[in-house]
Amino acid sequence: MTLQAAQEPPAGSGRGAKADNTRALYGGGSSRRITVHDIAAAKERGEKWPMLTAYDAMTASVFDEAGIPVLLVGDSMGNVHLGYETTVPVTLDEMTMLSAAVVRGTRRALIVGDLPFGSYQEGPVQALRNATRLVKDAGVGAVKLEGGERSHAQIELLVQAGIPVMGHIGLTPQSVNTLGYRVQGRGEEAAQQLLRDAKAVQDAGAFAVVLELVPAELAAEVTRILHIPTIGIGAGIETDAQVLVYTDMVGLTGGKVPRFTKQYANLRRTLGDAAKEFADEVIGGTFPQEEHTFH
Repeated sequence: MTLQAAQEPPAGSGRGAKADNTRALYGGGSSRRITVHDIAAAKERGEKWPMLTAYDAMTASVFDEAGIPVLLVGDSMGNVHLGYETTVPVTLDEMTMLSAAVVRGTRRALIVGDLPFGSYQEGPVQALRNATRLVKDAGVGAVKLEGGERSHAQIELLVQAGIPVMGHIGLTPQSVNTLGYRVQGRGEEAAQQLLRDAKAVQDAGAFAVVLELVPAELAAEVTRILHIPTIGIGAGIETDAQVLVYTDMVGLTGGKVPRFTKQYANLRRTLGDAAKEFADEVIGGTFPQEEHTFH
């Protein structure tokens, strides 16, 4: 699929046209990288698309082969991959290493790397230095950072330097110590602030924005107002795209999972059963058998 093809509406109309739109971004027959121009074109066509997190080459390759067009190397790696209680301790070194692994494991997906806490809050110059490292050393196609109005200057400088930026407003997990884990944008004042944040992200030049834990009605309003795609997580069905932490999606996460997550598999149970079966065969002396043995 060429860039020109991605930007032009498909022939036909109705349900058949919608299916063609879906193939244009999700799935697709070309192995070239998805770009931010493809993402913008999907918004113009009214095409919805999925995004998942990924933290290693093997998992990323599975999602890439499945046709997921955008993979986020999120700082959620701190919780689900590195064993931290929050995303706050994640370092730029960790983000760079795992982002590079995801890039190496994929051929088509647009890879977005999170700027971790402390890597951009000082100001635009710090943000540019660290975003440049993710682009140069890890090979990501875009970066994501949290904050609306407060991050306007950082986003603007990165975009001016040629680095695509995905915004993130609503619940911003790096601010967990001040916000907690609760829905953002409830009440008139909070809703107006979220709208200002969304417009600030767009005005600064971001190509898309994540809306996390936002009332569905407010997320729908933001999606209607903005000309850049909105990506919902706990923000209702009216956003342009949806993202999930993949360990939640496939049932690897232990304990209580967020209400907005849907579990499409139970890999935690599958892996546990496989490990137990392996252990039983080793203890019982039935593994390895002749077909697993060299002479």
